[in-house]
Amino acid sequence: MQVPEIQNHKYGVSVTLVSQHEGERTVLNTTGEVIAKGQQLFIRYVEPGQGPQGEEIAVRTMIKIAGSELKLIRHGAVESEQSFQEGQRLPGFYRSPYTNFNLSTETRKLEISRDGRSLNVTWEYDLYVYEELSGQFVLSLHIQEEPKS
Repeated sequence: MQVPEIQNHKYGVSVTLVSQHEGERTVLNTTGEVIAKGQQLFIRYVEPGQGPQGEEIAVRTMIKIAGSELKLIRHGAVESEQSFQEGQRLPGFYRSPYTNFNLSTETRKLEISRDGRSLNVTWEYDLYVYEELSGQFVLSLHIQEEPKS
């Protein structure tokens, strides 16, 4: 039996991630890359941040989109994994040099729309830490292919 070859496409993108939590709005604008493997998309970018002493730290972030599920994975100064699927409560974790805990996300809404190499994703979820509601979040992600220079 022959396994069909998966076409891999990799291209640069601009990334805009808007997060809303308890009336606070955070916007991240950065560049990254998309790797398309069959029906799956992998979006990679680096989030700048600050450590507890004000030092600059970087967190490599990957968002995996497969069907109606989104997975957010962070590596670097922070290690975390969160999964989102509408109507589902899914396990995850958060680890840093200062704290570790298990978490889960209960996704109320997840909308993914793709137009060529542009992508818009909106999701709303409740975050649980140690089975206690920790917060409600609304996120939107916009990916746009960067023009070749």
